[in-house]
Amino acid sequence: MVSHPALAQDGSAEDLLSQLAQAEDARAAERLERQLRQEWSKSGSAAMDLLLKRGQDALDVDNVEAAMEHLTALTDHAPDFAEGWHALALVYYRADMFGPAADALERTLALNPDHFGALRGLGAIFEQVDKPHLAYDAYSRVLSLRPHDSDVIEALERLERQVNGQTL
Repeated sequence: MVSHPALAQDGSAEDLLSQLAQAEDARAAERLERQLRQEWSKSGSAAMDLLLKRGQDALDVDNVEAAMEHLTALTDHAPDFAEGWHALALVYYRADMFGPAADALERTLALNPDHFGALRGLGAIFEQVDKPHLAYDAYSRVLSLRPHDSDVIEALERLERQVNGQTL
C-alpha cells in the first residue's frame, strides 16, 4: 500500500503552505516552494518515486513518449498520488493534449486542493482555449497560495480587461 502525503496534507506541508502564503519576498517564496514540491513528490513508495523521477527526467530532455509511459504507469499503480497526476498533466500539455492535461490537473486538485502548480496549469490551459474567466479564477487561486508569482500577476493583469471589462 502506497502512503500519500500529498493527499493527507501532513503538518509539514500545511506549515509550508502557510509560510508560503505569508512569504515576505520572492526569494523566501522560492525556497518554500522547493521544500513544498519536495514534500509533495514523496509517494511513500520507492518504486513510485522512481517512476516519477524517470518520467520527470524524460520530460526534461523532451522525450514525451517515455515520460508518458512512466507517468501513466505511476498513475495506474498509485492513483491517489497527486504529484503523479500533476507530472502526467505536464506531459499531456507538452504534447498539446489540453483535454487530458486538464483532466489530470483536475485529478491533482481533487487529491491536493492546494497544488498551486495544478492551478497554474489550469489557468494556462483555460487561456489557450479562450476561457478567460476560468483562467482568471485559477490564477487568482494561485496568487492566494503564492503571492510572489510574477508570471501569475502578469497573467491576471493581462486578463483583467477581458474578465472585468474596461475601466473608465
